[in-house]
Amino acid sequence: MKQNPESNQRIDSIHSTVGIVGGGQLAKMLAHAAYTLGCQVFMLVRERPFPADSLDTRCVVGDWNDPGVLVAFARDVDVVMLESEFVDAHALEALEKAGCSLCPSAATVRCVQDKLLQKTAMAEHGLAVPAFRDTPTPNDVLAAGEEFGWPIVLKKRRNGYDGKGNALVESEADIEAAWHQLDGDRSALFADAFCPFVRELAMIITRAADGTTAPYPLVESRQEDHICKEILVPAPVHQELARRAQRIAEQAVLAVNGTGSFGIELFELADGNILINELAPRVHNTGHYSIEACDCSQFENHVRAVLGLPLGSTALRRPAAAMVNVLASVDGSGRAEGFAEALAVSGAHVHLYGKHEARVGRKMGHVTALGEDIDTALRSARTAASNIRFVADGSASEGSRGHRFTDGASGT
Repeated sequence: MKQNPESNQRIDSIHSTVGIVGGGQLAKMLAHAAYTLGCQVFMLVRERPFPADSLDTRCVVGDWNDPGVLVAFARDVDVVMLESEFVDAHALEALEKAGCSLCPSAATVRCVQDKLLQKTAMAEHGLAVPAFRDTPTPNDVLAAGEEFGWPIVLKKRRNGYDGKGNALVESEADIEAAWHQLDGDRSALFADAFCPFVRELAMIITRAADGTTAPYPLVESRQEDHICKEILVPAPVHQELARRAQRIAEQAVLAVNGTGSFGIELFELADGNILINELAPRVHNTGHYSIEACDCSQFENHVRAVLGLPLGSTALRRPAAAMVNVLASVDGSGRAEGFAEALAVSGAHVHLYGKHEARVGRKMGHVTALGEDIDTALRSARTAASNIRFVADGSASEGSRGHRFTDGASGT
């Protein structure tokens, strides 16, 4: 094990072994980036198969929330990265106590993985967030609604993503159902004031251990059923707003002492103000476009930051880009059809994650396209994505059975 990268000591990438906790699509794309820098890659996963299983990596199967498993895994690597913020912070602290180089730190993960602590950290640093409060009991949910005004958004403090772990509470009459939906008797919950935003925005910020940052373009994130559907690059906003969003995003990462690539989700309000929605201490879906669209992707810059190497340029290679997520609309096989048709779309870059099981709403891949303007790029990405279908359980493939995007599709 080598010294923590937050000491500013550079690690020789050519002779480095990078450990990734997790084996999903984010780990897969991180591993590709690490390979380009000459690293070896080890992965700790809970079970096989997993999307990154097709890579030539050493794989350890075990419970990443077990400190003993984590420490044993880390003995063979120079630095540990995380695919998600769901690894228990106590286990990560054991890594650091054992002398392991971990990025981001256990303290950062502890703060960010609990969304109430995350919001508190943002507010304490003077950053604008929706009004929020802890709701350990249903009576506290009622108090939040009376304080903020209905509706409110009830959320799990831990392990929520893609709308899972959230419930809209429109009145006192909805509290009991929302409490049971989120398993409030066993899961810690908190409440956010409902935010009537006009647009969802996002930005990737990569921060090095020495405090330098590499900001990616501000993007518009279009959602459907609380799942990211499309990303427009750059966001169609005034430059002054984009500059303010960058300052806010950089301050948010600084507020949690983050190192590496972070995803910052933002709300644009009708009056032009910007609120922070959530922060992810890792590479993020809203930055996948950067693989083809930017000089240096969020994945490569994350690896560079972890290894103490200079950060790369985040400049766009073309004036605009768009990304469309490929979501399953059936439960069944992860086998995709229409792949050849998708690849035939000029300028489209298709990524399938290799998941062995499709579930409705599950992210199975994404398509990125570049162009001289957003509309051109978005049309190409939508056209390619519309051809990709997943086979339902026990069914032959039919065009109507799979997920299709249409040219008129849009997010909210």
